[in-house]
Amino acid sequence: MQSSESDSARRPVDLRSDTVSRPTPAMRAAIAEAVVGDDGFRDDPTVLQLEARVASLLQKEAALFVPSGTMANQIALRLHTQPGDAVICHDGAHIVHHEAGAAPALSGVTLTLLPSEDGILDVEDVANAMRTREDGYSPQTRLVCFENPHNGAGGRIVPQLQIDAVAALCRRNGVALHLDGARLWNAAVASGRSLGELAAPFTTISVCLSKGLGAPVGSLLVGERAQIERARRLRRMLGGMMRQAGMLAAAGLYALENHIERLAEDHRRAELLASALAEIPFVRVVPPDTNIVRFRLRGEHPIWRATLRGEPSLVERAAAEGVVLRGEGQSFRAVLHLDVDDDGLDHAIDVLSRLLAPAGTSDAVPGET
Repeated sequence: MQSSESDSARRPVDLRSDTVSRPTPAMRAAIAEAVVGDDGFRDDPTVLQLEARVASLLQKEAALFVPSGTMANQIALRLHTQPGDAVICHDGAHIVHHEAGAAPALSGVTLTLLPSEDGILDVEDVANAMRTREDGYSPQTRLVCFENPHNGAGGRIVPQLQIDAVAALCRRNGVALHLDGARLWNAAVASGRSLGELAAPFTTISVCLSKGLGAPVGSLLVGERAQIERARRLRRMLGGMMRQAGMLAAAGLYALENHIERLAEDHRRAELLASALAEIPFVRVVPPDTNIVRFRLRGEHPIWRATLRGEPSLVERAAAEGVVLRGEGQSFRAVLHLDVDDDGLDHAIDVLSRLLAPAGTSDAVPGET
């Protein structure tokens, strides 16, 4: 299927992230019509409605609206730890790589990093890394963090059995369990499990409204009521308390009612893109569980060889043809979202297939990876 737009008139297909999605006209109308108060005084009715709705969906007692997922995660770290404590998380986690070093800077914690290709925290690895007895030398493990779906592993859904096993270990040792569930909505749609089931093992959960759901701003931290009351004070300390935030909350409420089920379309398009890329020689694709497609050029790919010579990279070549993605070196990421329709997907597949087709394989070094 080809778009009716000419190449010159085509809006760039932006695959950098689902955060680039823009409010729909109906969402903008909901924002304009929002009833607002002052959330600092806890009397913004739309914020209160959003918090109650998300807590209900995740089957927890309470929720707190915050500006970003990073703030939600950092508040959770402060809730569960003291300076000098240790936090176990995956070595590719958002908390590690995309929050500007906030965990040690703001909470004074040591991050104990466990590697795996698929974002899974294996229960035996967690048990071996966990330090729960005071010995005068080691930082004490107070928190384990999961990310589900795991962005760095290509939007992979962490198997619930793995999470349940680690949760049982944490309960036995008095260790809290936090979920960075920025795209938990995607995990629910792709797995068929309810949000409540996915959230059940965790002490606290952060969820994001401004990725696949398409809201302009906002995340929520969810947990027990007493924890969320403490989190409210921490939000103020970190500068995240907002006033007439109901306009933003209205976008979130609209997204929850209208944009969760449609995530299946993003997942379908991600599968189509991954299948097309997987057919290209010297391209290794991580099969997507959700809306994120990660792929890697093998060492013999002509574009990678050309990049080493100082020629334009794949990102630069694709951008020149109206397809924007993220990546460096040999690794790249493309994220499907609300603003990428079938025509946009077709254009992205056409451009990437042409650019990546190794017509000039005279550069290739056989066997190099």
